[in-house]
Amino acid sequence: MNLKKSFLAGLALAMAAGTLISTSAQAQKDWPTKSIQLVVPFAAGGPTDSIARLIAVPMGQALGQTVVVENVNGAGGTIASTKVARAAPDGYTIYIHHMGMATANALYDKLPYDPMTSFEYIGQVADVPMVLLGKKDLPANNFKELEAYIKANGAKVTMANAGPGAVSQLCGLLFQSRLGVKLTNIPYKGTGPALTDLLGGQVDLLCDQTTQTIPYILDGRIKAYGTTTMKRLPAIPNVPTLNEQGMKGFEVKVWHGVYAPKGTPQPILDKINAALKKALNSPDVKKRLEDANIDIVPASKINAKALKDHLESEINVWGPVIRKANIPD
Repeated sequence: MNLKKSFLAGLALAMAAGTLISTSAQAQKDWPTKSIQLVVPFAAGGPTDSIARLIAVPMGQALGQTVVVENVNGAGGTIASTKVARAAPDGYTIYIHHMGMATANALYDKLPYDPMTSFEYIGQVADVPMVLLGKKDLPANNFKELEAYIKANGAKVTMANAGPGAVSQLCGLLFQSRLGVKLTNIPYKGTGPALTDLLGGQVDLLCDQTTQTIPYILDGRIKAYGTTTMKRLPAIPNVPTLNEQGMKGFEVKVWHGVYAPKGTPQPILDKINAALKKALNSPDVKKRLEDANIDIVPASKINAKALKDHLESEINVWGPVIRKANIPD
């Protein structure tokens, strides 16, 4: 009798497990059945938020459900990253973050998540180039003159940034490291006020994204000494790259990727990836990103492996720069 009961109990458990597996498989097949949250780690209106809102609509159309952008700002993106890492791995929470995903470990002690292991990777999205800028009345009129001016004046030269860990600060620190100098770095609460002071002549230099600076470059209100890209930018073709002016390999782009919580089933990840590819291939999205001087990545990078490899590479690039600079600076 006991053997019979044990057999029946085991059979019941096996049937229950089979039912759960079948139900789970069906749920993944039917996914999505409700709206999806696309978490952005910054306030509305910035470049990352703008990219998120551009891709959310066509992604939602491809998935048959609304993709809702949720802004969870604070602590340089770590609050949002923690929220997503702890979210249910069911595909209804996804995440877009920029290169801050690669700098968090070096900037913050005891993160409640690991950028390399706490997420599933979906694919890269877009890159925002940067430009090394100077105030209008700075004596140097080109990069060679700027280099001589900096070496002659040293710490008297001021360089603005958007605060500890911001891409503008990292770009500035890398620039100083490559020149072998230390300027007077002035942190602001965002690139907006930093750019305002550059335009007003209160600071000498700033490394900032093209999304908000190109109009000022074109009308001569600020000087552009070089782009942080390997090729010249179509919007400002007369501005050389820093790479071609002697800073070999100098490349800083505000790259973006899309992630999901660790453990999200592969069939769901595949659906999200397909929707992301479709969104980035939309003529409307392409044009609007191009108009904002944002580069969509090649199709070969819109996948999990490319994003994971790029994140690991960027961690190796920025970790030593941040630790050497002892940020905040």
